[in-house]
Amino acid sequence: MNRLVFLAVFLLAGMPAAFGQSDQDCMMCHSNRGLSMKKQGRTVSLFVDESHVKGSVHSAFSCVTCHVGFSATEIPHAKNIQPVACQNCHPIEGFDKSIHGTLKNNMPLAGCSSCHGKHDIKPVNDAKSVVARSNVAGTCGECHREEHRQFTMSAHGNAVANGSGKAPSCVDCHGSHTIESTAGKDPLALKMAEGKLCLKCHLNDPEIRAHVGYSAGFIAAYEKSVHGEALAAGNSKSAVCGDCHGLHDQKKASDPGSWVNRWNIKNTCSRCHQQIAEEYGESIHGKAVAKGKSDSPTCTDCHGEHQIYAADDPRSRVSHQNVSSQVCASCHNSVQLSEKYGIAAGQVATFEDSYHGLALKAGAVEVANCASCHGAHNVKPSSDPTSTVHKSNLAATCGNCHPGANEKFAVGAVHVDITAAGSDRILYWIRIIYIVLIVVTIGSMFLHNLLDFIKKTAHRFAVRKGKIVPQHHGSAQYVRMTINQRIQHALMFLSFFLLVITGFMLRFPESWWVVPIRSISEDFFAVRSIVHRIAGAVLIGVSVYHLVYIIFTRGGRKFISDMFPRFKDLSDIRVNLLYLLGLSRKRPLFDRFSYIEKAEYWALIWGVVIMSATGIFMWFDNYFMGLLTKLGWDISRTVHYYEAILATLAIVVWHFYFVMLNPNVYPMSTAWITGKLSEEEMAEEHPLELERLKTESTVEITK
Repeated sequence: MNRLVFLAVFLLAGMPAAFGQSDQDCMMCHSNRGLSMKKQGRTVSLFVDESHVKGSVHSAFSCVTCHVGFSATEIPHAKNIQPVACQNCHPIEGFDKSIHGTLKNNMPLAGCSSCHGKHDIKPVNDAKSVVARSNVAGTCGECHREEHRQFTMSAHGNAVANGSGKAPSCVDCHGSHTIESTAGKDPLALKMAEGKLCLKCHLNDPEIRAHVGYSAGFIAAYEKSVHGEALAAGNSKSAVCGDCHGLHDQKKASDPGSWVNRWNIKNTCSRCHQQIAEEYGESIHGKAVAKGKSDSPTCTDCHGEHQIYAADDPRSRVSHQNVSSQVCASCHNSVQLSEKYGIAAGQVATFEDSYHGLALKAGAVEVANCASCHGAHNVKPSSDPTSTVHKSNLAATCGNCHPGANEKFAVGAVHVDITAAGSDRILYWIRIIYIVLIVVTIGSMFLHNLLDFIKKTAHRFAVRKGKIVPQHHGSAQYVRMTINQRIQHALMFLSFFLLVITGFMLRFPESWWVVPIRSISEDFFAVRSIVHRIAGAVLIGVSVYHLVYIIFTRGGRKFISDMFPRFKDLSDIRVNLLYLLGLSRKRPLFDRFSYIEKAEYWALIWGVVIMSATGIFMWFDNYFMGLLTKLGWDISRTVHYYEAILATLAIVVWHFYFVMLNPNVYPMSTAWITGKLSEEEMAEEHPLELERLKTESTVEITK
């Protein structure tokens, strides 16, 4: 071999100096496959495959175009071999500052030939080029083996292998000749750049978006998420795309190896939220996921994926206002899941019907939601001694909101269902009794008033048609209510209707008439609560005053004496019903107060006592639950609600009829304003009192 090389050199040396060195001159030696040399202890092949040169992009150039500074007559050709200066023809600005162009031992870490090849360089658009889109990953992988292994198994790598022209390869993300080292770079700037790079395709390219299958809104939501906003605010530790999806090994969420596969989500999130992930792993949800139960929620099922907001953000699914309705209810309100896993059905409904649930709907900001009691990430079954809702821990759990809570807070059902005769049997029967009472009482009132309306309307038509000659009365007016009584009535009226409105606003927070009021202010619930309590205090106050009034004043004692039921009232009921039914022409003659007013008055007394007692119980809940148990509070709440319905309907059906819709006073009796009735009204409604007043002549008569 050495003899042949020596012969070639001898022949070249004998040629005239003017004769240029040709490619054939070079190939006389370099076409020899065995030609090699020692360099830094390594054997380096000097063989050149001429077919590669002819098939390369440089086939039109001679050897000495690139290889300069050699002496053909000397072996070796040069003492210090000059590297091929590709930049003479291909000036690449910035390469010398790139991580590959960084000099090591006076040589780039990765020179041109490291990536593009040597004598077999082909155009980038040539499928056989080592830097073609389909091949560049393999080329980079010669040095970056682990990254290449991950990339080839990634969604991007598979897409490139399948010929996708849109799928990114190494240079699409990292760049080509100006790749910079991340060492010493601002981590925030790097993460910001990474996010923009990913969104360039996944958000801004409709074709890629359609291929991936996610909407622009879903992708763009990251920028407004807690992670995106934290990053924009300068938090370099906030998660960006690669922190969740991986860098070189991104896989589809359906791939078991994907970082965002539901079975791996917990581990991915734990990279930043380690303590929370540990709590979740011990929870009933985490253990179910670990067992392969796909119905059990993992991090993204509750918090969302790209659209993750801070827990205190009103837009967040796990915010105080939303977690119960938007997160917990989605599973625990499912009949299918309840049947499949034996989850207690109706828990969501009973929560929504509770004070906590109704207050949440009404906009309360300081009221318990599901997570307040069950925990957020550490949810455990109530049978677990470490659960926050275990019987032994309920006092402590309730005590988070109710200072001084004791073991009596745990006496009674937590999720109360008064519609079923289960563990809440006493509440069930209270409801049944009240429903029967409401139907019978209000139904009787309605029928009574309907008959009265028909009778009086028929009488007025008969008078108009001349079939009945009306009686003529004087123009005198009689005092029906003193100023004292009118003030009592006004305060009672105002407080009662404020209580009705603010009370039913809590009970029906999403009804058509409540929503517009709620929309006035975010502080609606707090204002509603204050108004309800003030009105309750006024109602109790005026009731106490009325008690003093009927005991210690002459007019009050006369009032209560006339208001006491008498046997005549029973007779009046019988006579009036016969008259209203057309079975008798005889009308009852009422005194100062008929059975109509007496029934309403004593019902009012009953209602005030019941509503005040139960209202105070619920107002001072910490004290009374600690004294009389939560079951006692539930009884008070149930009675309070149904008594409110009964009282409201009684006022509307009974009282409003006789002072507003009654044909004899329509559109309204003004006695509660002026305190007086005309002689005609007295003769019609209170003939016995009118007769007595005329006889005794002891009242003020205004003519």
